Amino acid sequence: MPIEIVDFEIHAGAIVGLAVVAPKQVTDDRGTIRELFRRSAFEAAGIRLAPFQQINVTESGLGCVRGMHAEQMTKLLTVAAGEALGAYVDLRPDSTSFGEVETVELRPGVQVLVPAGVANGFQAVSVGCQYVYCFDAEWTPNMSGLACTPLDPRLGISWPIPIDPDDPAQISVKDRDAPLLADVTRTAERES
Repeated sequence: MPIEIVDFEIHAGAIVGLAVVAPKQVTDDRGTIRELFRRSAFEAAGIRLAPFQQINVTESGLGCVRGMHAEQMTKLLTVAAGEALGAYVDLRPDSTSFGEVETVELRPGVQVLVPAGVANGFQAVSVGCQYVYCFDAEWTPNMSGLACTPLDPRLGISWPIPIDPDDPAQISVKDRDAPLLADVTRTAERES
């Protein structure tokens, strides 16, 4: 097999500041090497990121949903193994794309750059899904940020695998019982 090189590409999403990224990757007879992160590639695309302070990998069972959390940190997200449907909603009250929802099919070689204040959630759509989070701030319990339930019909997310809201292996009580987008909107209007 000849060597196949895919160059770094970045495309703006519908949500202000959100970007879908294809990192550089090189494939040959032995497999594929993907750059998880190269600062100079982002800077050449006009994106300056603070240094990452924490990197997590979550392994989730088939059909598991996590999120929608919008902490005050920038996140670079991808999957190291398996596939997921990533879902994002802008919860920044002053954003021109407030309330906008976007979904991205995640597999190795697809990343999403999520600005602070934009909620991130995902559903594992394969066995052994390993979701990678790179944060520009360390996560702490009760840190500043908003959340909304991924089950809110107003979000219009077509989760590929039906979700049983009473199955703790599929969704946490915290995520299930998070506010609806309309409640987050009302809170944002009161605070502005």
